[in-house]
Amino acid sequence: MVSLPLLAGCGSTNGASSSFEPKRTPAPGARPAVKKELPWLNVPGGRMRTTLFYGPWQCRREFMNDCQRQCAREGHPLKGCMWLADLKFDWEGQLILLPIPVEGGSRYGIYHCCCDYPALLPEETTSRRREWERIRKSFRQSWSEKFGVWPSSGNKAWPGHHIRDLWHSGDPVDPNNVFPAQPDVHDLYNRVYPACYAGQPPWNTTGPDVPYTDH
Repeated sequence: MVSLPLLAGCGSTNGASSSFEPKRTPAPGARPAVKKELPWLNVPGGRMRTTLFYGPWQCRREFMNDCQRQCAREGHPLKGCMWLADLKFDWEGQLILLPIPVEGGSRYGIYHCCCDYPALLPEETTSRRREWERIRKSFRQSWSEKFGVWPSSGNKAWPGHHIRDLWHSGDPVDPNNVFPAQPDVHDLYNRVYPACYAGQPPWNTTGPDVPYTDH
C-alpha cells in the first residue's frame, strides 16, 4: 500500500496505488466508468485537476496481494477485495529552473480489504456516524482545498464514503478513510459491502488491471 498524506481514501486497512499515466489498455468488454471531473485548482507552480472514476470493480492482482498481507498482519483472514474508485490528477505548470510549460498526470486506485473484522454493535456504529456528522462540513472544506470543490447535486453535497466502513470499526474522521461518492454509487457500495465481507464472488477473485474506459 502507498500512504499518501493528501489522498483521502488511504489507510492501514485500505489501499491506494499510484502510477504515472502511460497508455492504458482496458480489458475486453470494459465499459465507461461513472466519473466526475472537478474544476482546476491553483497549486504551487501551476494548477491541478482531479477526476474521480467510480467502480466498484474486482481488485486486480496487485491490490488483492496487498490485502492478503494487510489482513495477515492484523490476524484476520481475507474475505475479499473491492476496488472502489480511481482518482486521476492532471497537472499543468512551469518548471522552476527551466521556465517552459509542462504537463503531467497520475492515477490512484482506492480499494478496500474486506478482512474478517468483527462487526460493531448498532449503538457503536451510530456513535461513530454522529462523530462523522459533527465534522462533515469542515472535512468537505478541507478536502476541497486539496483536490477541488467537493461535488454536489444541486444544493446537496455528495455523501462521503468511508472506505473501511463504520460497522467494521472504520475511523469516522480520518481524512485517509473518506472520499466523495456520487449518490447512486454510494448506495451501490453499501449494498455490495456485505457480499465482500462474506467472501462471495466476484469480490473473492481478481479482475483485470484496467476494468473500465475513461469515456
